[in-house]
Amino acid sequence: MFWVYNILLTLLSPIWVPWMLWRANRRAEKVDWQERQGNLKLPLREGSDRIWFHAVSVGEVVASLPILREIRRLAPEAEIVLSVTTSSGHETARNQASGLFDHLVYFPIDVVRFTLAAMSRVEPKAVAVMETELWMNFFWAAKTVQARTLVLNGRVSDRSFPRSSKLGFFYRPLLDQVDEVLVQTETDRERFSALGAGSVEVLGNCKFDQALEGIDADPEVWKNELGIPLDAKVVVIGSTRGEMEEKFVVDALTDERLTDVWVVHAPRHMETVPGLAARVTGAFGSVALRSKGESGRYLILDSYGELSQVYSVADVVVIGGGFDKLGGQNLIQPLAHGKPVIHGPHMMNFRDVTDMADRVGATITVETVEGLRGALIELLEDDGKRARMGKAAADLVAENRGASVRYAERVVAAMRAAPGVRRGR
Repeated sequence: MFWVYNILLTLLSPIWVPWMLWRANRRAEKVDWQERQGNLKLPLREGSDRIWFHAVSVGEVVASLPILREIRRLAPEAEIVLSVTTSSGHETARNQASGLFDHLVYFPIDVVRFTLAAMSRVEPKAVAVMETELWMNFFWAAKTVQARTLVLNGRVSDRSFPRSSKLGFFYRPLLDQVDEVLVQTETDRERFSALGAGSVEVLGNCKFDQALEGIDADPEVWKNELGIPLDAKVVVIGSTRGEMEEKFVVDALTDERLTDVWVVHAPRHMETVPGLAARVTGAFGSVALRSKGESGRYLILDSYGELSQVYSVADVVVIGGGFDKLGGQNLIQPLAHGKPVIHGPHMMNFRDVTDMADRVGATITVETVEGLRGALIELLEDDGKRARMGKAAADLVAENRGASVRYAERVVAAMRAAPGVRRGR
């Protein structure tokens, strides 16, 4: 399968190379294409034990923070190379993970020459990837330097599993190169096993730990920072994706019963900000941009690293990604703040958390613009219901803490158990 994969990769390069370049060039900050080709120029410490930790983009970088923090605590001697795929992930790592890694690089494109060059330079003893980052040549290259390989916080979504299960001939040899698959839930364990993984264990969801990192934010301080009156009712909209979802939530907010409500809207991708700003201006007459230090009734949070604390000002939180069929975005952070959450029906990427939150009464699912509008009005007018939902939300997160320590312990144990390779430089 290794050779078939690489032959297909070569034959299909006229398709995936332009697509990859097009996606990367849409970002404001450009990626380092030398690093993506495996040309890593790192001031590595001679003879150190190294961990290569991969988190593809913003969400995975943020989720990895508590794991990286625990690795630092358990193995302060380890040299950590953190890799990302996107420029937004790179920026998030620089801003939020400072001190938790020794080197930050772009992930090599999954071509043998690139992955082998990068791996031969780093020579890690343990290679850990977050969630679903399964790359044939990258894991193969890790094995050439005798590294132990792990998947952390692993998951297989409802959407991807039917497709993946038809490709067992591909996933079995790929997962043969992974020493430990450590997953969020029993459902994920069953699915990874069905795809051919040998060692699969349930350790929990580290995002419950990560969500606690912003809950010490002071809502009064943040209201002052954002120019929001202290007595104002606030709706925070987190991580909408695409025009459909932006129109969905903006339309829901255009109601005279919501005239006095202040809105903070954080889109998932910054390149959508101009279109969102135009839509908000058309609906409400004006818009404020966080990047320009502006304030107003409708503020677009076009900044990185602030949303986890901005949730503190919310009376109600709306989470995107589930109104359209996109799998949903992370709802754990607002739950940790003790906020009632409204989301759409398509939350496959956070299936288990969504089900848990629904069972305890911490969330509301809506399918239409009218449904969202009605849920917002009901919650903003009912202090008691908001308080009950908020308590259920905070309790749920508190009860599910601790996975990050377990993941970190396994990474450190793998590093210390691996023979590793030391080549002359």
